[in-house]
Amino acid sequence: MKYIIKVFPEIIIKSQSVRKRMIKVLDSNIRNVLRRENISVKIRNEWDKLIVRIDESESAGDLSNEHIVDILTRIPGIHAVLAVSPFPFSSLDDIYEKTAEIWGAKLKGKTFCVRVKRRGTHSFTSIDVERHVGGLLNDNFEHGGVDLKNPDLKIEIEIDNNDIYLVVGHYQGLGGYPLSTQDDVLSLISGGFDSGVSSYLFIKRGSRVHYLFFNMGGDLHETGVKAESYYIWNRYGSSHRVKFIAVPFAEVVGEILTKTDHSVRGVILKRMMMRAGEMIAAKYGISALVTGESVGQVSSQTLANLSVIDQSVKMLILRPLIVSDKQDIIDKCREIGTVHFAESMPEYCGVISDRPTIHADLRMVEEEESKIASGVLEKAVSEAVVMDIKDIPEEKASEGTVQETSVTGPNDVILDVRAPDEARDDPIKASVPVIEMPFFKVSEGFPGLDQSKTYLLYCKNGVMSRTQAAHLVEKGFKNVKVYVPGSAYCSVCN
Repeated sequence: MKYIIKVFPEIIIKSQSVRKRMIKVLDSNIRNVLRRENISVKIRNEWDKLIVRIDESESAGDLSNEHIVDILTRIPGIHAVLAVSPFPFSSLDDIYEKTAEIWGAKLKGKTFCVRVKRRGTHSFTSIDVERHVGGLLNDNFEHGGVDLKNPDLKIEIEIDNNDIYLVVGHYQGLGGYPLSTQDDVLSLISGGFDSGVSSYLFIKRGSRVHYLFFNMGGDLHETGVKAESYYIWNRYGSSHRVKFIAVPFAEVVGEILTKTDHSVRGVILKRMMMRAGEMIAAKYGISALVTGESVGQVSSQTLANLSVIDQSVKMLILRPLIVSDKQDIIDKCREIGTVHFAESMPEYCGVISDRPTIHADLRMVEEEESKIASGVLEKAVSEAVVMDIKDIPEEKASEGTVQETSVTGPNDVILDVRAPDEARDDPIKASVPVIEMPFFKVSEGFPGLDQSKTYLLYCKNGVMSRTQAAHLVEKGFKNVKVYVPGSAYCSVCN
């Protein structure tokens, strides 16, 4: 089987040098992606398209047309994929006979038309071929009539010098620019609906997207974000190697929660993230940060607050979803296949306020930030874990399991892992002792507790308590469970 790759139309209108470079990059990207699938190809580069031939003798992967098309239509820079059957010809009758062989029997009861594109020097025009082939099909086969505007079947023929390519399948591609024809970006990914879509949009636009995750919720949260990031890369950007970077942010969150005014905590958290992102991007020569923020979606995303956030760094911050509606974002999330990640992994923020400002004052924000311990952000960045995203599936899954309980026993202690404000405003009423230990202190504080007791970790929705309990189990502690007395909403966890 051969395939004609139609490149993204915006590429065609570029200058000759830019067009040639982009098509050359697309050629290389196709080879790289198919090589990962153990499929060998030969590609001929033409002015506005690529001719791809599968080398069956050298391939060991799945060579079904469905599999090949699925791969090609997910590569940025491809506008359309035409599956074609190639034949040599010497006359118009040869073209008709080959067309009739493939399409004749399929015309019964259907309207049709013939469309021809031609390249090379011939004694006939494209319209001559359309009339000749269409007329003979009309005379020799049963059909529902000729319809030049909206036919049931559009028979497409491409003529390239002495070869004809009969199109047997027409598939819509991803579009956009070939990957790496634009500068690299660093996507701040959280695992929710928005950041996955914003990452995809920059892949589609030709940028190699690296992923930056701020771990505030424990290993399970990080595992979920890794899974989503790997999915996006593997499905849409696997022609190039990229990095997944995880920054331990619990200590930074702790400083914000315990030392800053509640009204600007969300803005300060975002400013800290941008600063960390700028440090990491500069280290790896990455040009810009990408976020999934949209105007007005949450309190930190008003124009006033976004302006204050942007002033924390000099690096360009790109927001492809800035005026998108939430439902449109969710629909795109479903289209690209990341919706199940987002639905199973609530996008939560570890810094909350019951009365957040929607019009932060830069001077006040800077004063509040000055209360944060010096060096805490730099320490978090220095402890970042960097890995090649292709290695994510090889990571050993956690073998620990966490028990849940809705009842307490005489040897139990409830460990309230909510943020201090939430624990103070809504104290737990229980018949067993309660210890308040905010989630950002569990890792260092738990080993100092009486290990003869069983600790029931609690937050109202169970997300934060589960992640922290799983982390403790992984570290070897067996005396932990998740306490789930009810199902009330927990704003810390979500």
